[in-house]
Amino acid sequence: MIIAVDGPAASGKGTIAKALGGHYDLPVLDTGLLYRAVGLSVLKAGGDPDHESDARAACDFDDAILGDSALRSEAVGSLASRVSVHQSVRDALVRRQRDFATQPGGAILDGRDIGTVIAPDANAKIFVTASVHVRAERRYKDALAHGGHPDMDSLIADIQARDTRDMSRDHAPLKVADGADLLDTSDLTIDAAVQRAIALVDAQLEGRSSGMTR
Repeated sequence: MIIAVDGPAASGKGTIAKALGGHYDLPVLDTGLLYRAVGLSVLKAGGDPDHESDARAACDFDDAILGDSALRSEAVGSLASRVSVHQSVRDALVRRQRDFATQPGGAILDGRDIGTVIAPDANAKIFVTASVHVRAERRYKDALAHGGHPDMDSLIADIQARDTRDMSRDHAPLKVADGADLLDTSDLTIDAAVQRAIALVDAQLEGRSSGMTR
């Protein structure tokens, strides 16, 4: 069983994917970490994330970097969005993601092109979203909790810029996949969002099962 969870930054897709993993007892991959790892590797190498050759060279990163706490920073998140526009980078990371998705027993992947590119035949697909203001507030609270001093206007501008890059890139743009259910978490608590996600997945799985029996 493969479950695809897509959506923009700070929509809640990562939290929902982890909760779904616990509910269905499936391993979870935050595919955004792979792009963050590429972005951080470019930074450490002194390269330019907007230069495709630099970004592609950084795709051969050591998996140990996936445990680096710096990957969760806003700065590295922006780098990830910049390197993800390069087709060669996306091609290099596709195999990692598909290998994870097709492991025995299944998996859950969250990202921006799971239901459209990585696993278009996923058993269930959810597109998680929320308003820009709500997503900026979440980033603001998270930054405060980690001792930061965020500026709301800057956070809003960054999210809008990342949305524009992700939705307008030529390769695998962020969009709702065919057959995906839309889940807007703007006015939902975490628990309510998770329960809604489980209900959507269950309905899709039941629909597929019914279709097979017919």
